[in-house]
Amino acid sequence: MAIIALKAWYLEQYEPARELEKRPHDLRLSKNSLLKSALRADFLDDADEVKKSVWFQRYLEGDRTEFYIEGSGTYAISNIDLISHEIYFVKQDTLANLDATIFLCYQTDYAESSNWLRDTVQSTLEKLNRRSRIEITLEESHRLSEGAIRLNSTLMRKIRRSLLFIADGTPIAQLESSPTQMLPSPKVCVEVGYALQCKRTEQILLAQMERSDMAGQFPFELPGHNRVVFATKSDLNKTLPKLIETQLQRFNLLS
Repeated sequence: MAIIALKAWYLEQYEPARELEKRPHDLRLSKNSLLKSALRADFLDDADEVKKSVWFQRYLEGDRTEFYIEGSGTYAISNIDLISHEIYFVKQDTLANLDATIFLCYQTDYAESSNWLRDTVQSTLEKLNRRSRIEITLEESHRLSEGAIRLNSTLMRKIRRSLLFIADGTPIAQLESSPTQMLPSPKVCVEVGYALQCKRTEQILLAQMERSDMAGQFPFELPGHNRVVFATKSDLNKTLPKLIETQLQRFNLLS
């Protein structure tokens, strides 16, 4: 049986999968067996060359060593045998599956807050991209119709694959109850709910403008470092850029 060589790229730091494949691969593999959460393969490279590689030294030091494997996804090495040329991998939910985007979930019922939010995010990205290894782009919700949001839509895929999800949770109405409940846009709530299900908490930021004509309790809670409360555009410009940069640090994008 002919050996089908698979290319594998070492994930030393965050890179989108489509960018990984533009550079030379770091390892060639012959797949032996594939399970739902694991992979056993033979490496086809010379053992002496593997010994000298950066990724093998990191593995010996106990670091988690991840590879993006052509046609299979991302895996971390669980064990390697240089004599038999065998490597055992375990499946990873990796950052390489994310696009270099920030997703802005805005609302149109109280447009002032979302307009301020968009301006601040755009100006922050312009500054950050001067220092970023990979250009970070802005994706936004679509509010062109009053139709229901389809959960299998391209929009939801963009939320799932974004590095950072930022939502405008400014209330647009209030519910007379005890205590009074502030109600954000229902479309924002749907997208925030989806983001909470498919993204890590540290990838979600909720911005909320304080309205003098509306007061009450917010219907859901996020940790303080995931929430920005502002009264003016100046307030937003002071707090949000620093928070965005902090949340992007985990991707090692910025110099």
